Amino acid sequence: MNASPSAALPRTRSIRPPGALVIEIEAVTKLYKMGAEIIHALRGVNLKIHRNEYLAIMGPSGSGKSTLMNMLGCLDTPTAGRYEFGQKNVATMVDDELAEIRNREIGFVFQTFNLLPRSNALHNVELPLIYAGLGRSDRLVKAQHALENVGLGERLHHRPNELSGGQRQRVAIARALVNDPAIILADEPTGNLDSKTGEEIMALFEQLYEQGQTIIVVTHEEDIARHARRIVRLRDGLIESDAAVS
Repeated sequence: MNASPSAALPRTRSIRPPGALVIEIEAVTKLYKMGAEIIHALRGVNLKIHRNEYLAIMGPSGSGKSTLMNMLGCLDTPTAGRYEFGQKNVATMVDDELAEIRNREIGFVFQTFNLLPRSNALHNVELPLIYAGLGRSDRLVKAQHALENVGLGERLHHRPNELSGGQRQRVAIARALVNDPAIILADEPTGNLDSKTGEEIMALFEQLYEQGQTIIVVTHEEDIARHARRIVRLRDGLIESDAAVS
């Protein structure tokens, strides 16, 4: 699958009907102790996300955006409140249970790609399947399919330093997709890319959404957020607004 050369917003954008509730956050707070000071990163956040959604999370520095992203990705747990992922109470899980959800249910896409520099694209993409215990032949088939799905079927054996920035981000997206996760969680996915390449990556997200993926993009860029169908804006640890993209 090849991304279109431009990710300009289409004149008519489809909105897929919401599916089952996948994430429910209720009255979640998060406190950090910095010496004698207590930082209130989240102050009672309520949020529901369904399958089939394409959601952007925005907010200025210090708004709690990164903390909420870590919470959604099961990289952190609430100080208080309830967080359910697929009807499982994340707030009470131990580290091994959180790791299981991160590996099987959440596909991460990072600004810095986070690829192994000495491994080729195929091996980078198969890593989550190794952790999941899948056999080698099955891993390679799934990893190759994921790379083909993001337009890199001819770059299977290239290392990151042999790929452009956009191609490296496509490898990262393929890695996020390979376990058939419940959600794709992308943190500033175009932050290290030039504007044209960034547009191509957002066009790819659009195609993945059309194919059935549930996508959450965390960004500080308004034009990137507007590719989503819903924007949640945070300020001072609270949700300031939660609205469909017009």
